[in-house]
Amino acid sequence: MRKKRLKNGLTLIQVPQNSKSITIMVCVKVGSNNETTKQAGLSHFLEHMIFEGTKKRSAREIAESIEKVGGEFNAMTSNERTCFYVKLPHEHAELGAEILHDIITNSTFELKAFDKEKKVVLEEINMVNDQPLHYQWILFEKSLFTKIPTKDPIYGNSKAVKASTKQMMKLYHDKYYVPNNMIVTTVGNHKKLKTIEKRFSQLKRKPVKALKIIKEPTQKKEKTVTENRKNVQSYAIIGYKTVPRAHKDSYALDVIKAILYKGLSGKVTEEIRLKRGLAYSAGAHHESMKDYGFFSIFFNTNKPSLNKCKELGLAVIANIGNTTQKELKEAKTFIAGHSQLKSEDPIRLAEDLVFWESVKDAKKANEYLKEIKKVDLKRLKSVATKYLNQNYTMIVVN
Repeated sequence: MRKKRLKNGLTLIQVPQNSKSITIMVCVKVGSNNETTKQAGLSHFLEHMIFEGTKKRSAREIAESIEKVGGEFNAMTSNERTCFYVKLPHEHAELGAEILHDIITNSTFELKAFDKEKKVVLEEINMVNDQPLHYQWILFEKSLFTKIPTKDPIYGNSKAVKASTKQMMKLYHDKYYVPNNMIVTTVGNHKKLKTIEKRFSQLKRKPVKALKIIKEPTQKKEKTVTENRKNVQSYAIIGYKTVPRAHKDSYALDVIKAILYKGLSGKVTEEIRLKRGLAYSAGAHHESMKDYGFFSIFFNTNKPSLNKCKELGLAVIANIGNTTQKELKEAKTFIAGHSQLKSEDPIRLAEDLVFWESVKDAKKANEYLKEIKKVDLKRLKSVATKYLNQNYTMIVVN
C-alpha cells in the first residue's frame, strides 16, 4: 500500500495488484451526521445528483462511458462518508479516473434533473419504509440513540427532501466536496493509470469545519419501542450502545459477534433457528464507526414466538462469559478468513481502506487481525459485562 498526502490536503491511497482490472474510489468525508434539520437527506440526495450530468457529459453519457468498456460504477452514502467508485478493465484506467474527477468537480445540478431525481429519492424513502427488514434498522437506531445524529436516517425524511433546493445542494457540495475532505483509493493494475495524482492535485482546498462531537448519554434502563404495522411476522432487534472503532473494546465485540453469528451458524442462529425453527432470520450485528458503535441481536418470527425468541436471545448474551477456548478460537478463525476473502474483492478493499483512513490511518487495516488475536476469554467476559447488560433497547415492528 502506498499512501500520499497531496499539497491540497487530499489523501491518495494506492494498492497495486496483479489483476486485469482497477477500482478507483473517491470518498468525501461527509454524510448524514453533518446535516442540519433542514438539510436532512441532502448527502444522499447529492450522491444521486452527482451522476445526473456535468459540464461535459449528460447522465446517459456518464453511464455509457463506463459501461461500454464493460465497467461498473456506483456510490454509497453513510452517516460519515459518501463514496463513488468505478471498476473497469485496467487498460481503461484513465477513463475511469477522468469520469470520477468530472462528476465530483463539474456536476451542474441542472434544475430539471434535480426535480426528477428528487422524486426518485422520495420513492426510495417510501420503499425502505415499506420493507420491515430494512425499516427495522431505521427504527432501531432512532430508538437506541437520543443525542448523536446517527439516530436520524441516512436518507433524511420526506419533508426535508421535498423542501430542498438546487441552491442548498450547490452550497453543500461547495462546502464539503473539497480535496482536504477527500480520500482517493485505487486498487488493482496501475500500469495504465498515469494522471490520477495530477488530476486531483489541481483541486483547491477550502477550510472544512470539523463535525462537533456530541456525547451520547449512557442508557440506564431497559427500553422497548413497538410499532404496529399489521405484518404477518414480528421484526425485532435488541441492542446496546458500545464504542467507536478506535476503542480497544471494539475488537472484543467483533469476536463476540462472531461467536453469536457467522451466517448460518453461531449461538443466536443455533438457539432460535437451528434447534427450534422459530425464525428464518436470526443473528447478531456489530457496527463500530468513527464516532459511534452499537451491538445487536435480531430475529424475525411469528408473533406468538416473539417473547420466546427474546428470552433465548438474552440468554445467549448472558452466557457469553461461559465461552470456551474452542469457541473463541473458532470465532477468530472465522474473522481471519472473512477478512482474507474481503481483501480479494477490490471494491470492498478500497472501502475498507477508506474507512480506516477516516477513522485514523489506512495502515490500521493491516493491524486489525493482530488486535483480534489479542482478545482472550478474560477480556471477552469483561467487555460483555460492560456493554451487553440489562440496559438494552428493544424495537419490534409488528
